[in-house]
Amino acid sequence: MDFILQRSNEAVDLRSLDLDGLKEAVAPLGLPAYRAGQMFDWLQAKGVAGAGEMTDLPKALRGQLQSRYLITWCEIARRQESKDGTVKYLFRLHDGEWIESVVMRYQHGRSICVSSQCGCRMGCVFCASGANGCARGLLPGEILAQVQAAQRDLGEPIPRVVLMGMGEPLDNYENVLQFIKLASDPRGLCISQRKISLSTCGIVPGIDRLARERLGVTLSVSLHAPEDKLRSELMPVNRAWPLNELLRACKDYAQATSRRISFEYAMFRGENDSREQAEQLAALLRGMLCHVNLIPANAGGGAQGTEGRGMRGSDRETIRMFQEILAGKGIACTVRRSLGRDIDAACGQLLGKQRSPEP
Repeated sequence: MDFILQRSNEAVDLRSLDLDGLKEAVAPLGLPAYRAGQMFDWLQAKGVAGAGEMTDLPKALRGQLQSRYLITWCEIARRQESKDGTVKYLFRLHDGEWIESVVMRYQHGRSICVSSQCGCRMGCVFCASGANGCARGLLPGEILAQVQAAQRDLGEPIPRVVLMGMGEPLDNYENVLQFIKLASDPRGLCISQRKISLSTCGIVPGIDRLARERLGVTLSVSLHAPEDKLRSELMPVNRAWPLNELLRACKDYAQATSRRISFEYAMFRGENDSREQAEQLAALLRGMLCHVNLIPANAGGGAQGTEGRGMRGSDRETIRMFQEILAGKGIACTVRRSLGRDIDAACGQLLGKQRSPEP
């Protein structure tokens, strides 16, 4: 259970445990065997906020659970709802840290974009969630609790999860892997792994490791440039693992899992949206089992600040031209529909307002 303990003085989080782990954790209490099953049902399938809501447990036992263990939860500190149905949450955690989640409504139902860390240390210039660094990785139960808290607030299940909020999931590998296993447990939320997407900026050892897990999750890779010089300027991770290494890992992942890779490509005017760059990207991805998701960029300012670089989102005509070139070269390509622009739905923006409230 090494992945559970973030600090040596912190109790084990019961929400982060599978059934066997939960049985082991509560064994010192000397409980009948069935009690762990009841707790697991409350924490995973029913998504209670704490032991006090476990109404079929004796009151004394509920008190023991509250005093001896950690049961993580995401308290809604701020909630904003868009005209298009997008809901943005700012959550407060048990230790006072903050994270964000976004629930989006599509024709196929709701999806939730969850955070995996309190902040991010990857330093991408266009990403607001890394503006203040990374305080810590989230526990598996804290990632899970984002889904459960949103479901409770909305009063309906959320069948799709995207690990694309604050943080780099592969920088918190063990906890994210445990979250995926918990979320897909048929005794819990029972979310199909095929409906879970994990987004990475390109940590190659993590991609290789994930490929060996043989999970059903979709790997989404933030690309944003078709050549190393520009990508290294936008995304410092590229200096450690340049494009040739990243694409090798992506090809291996697709081969190992038979799952199509999704490449995210945020479109910035005059930076990465030229006709030549579209042709470069098509050549780079030729023959891969992949899909390109073009994103109308939201230049909110990141760790180094997109505004200081003069970065602005591409116009519709340029995005359409870029898409047509990729499609003409045989690369599957779509343009992401922009949701929640009126409520600061982009990652890290609501937290920025919380830290620097308007006068």
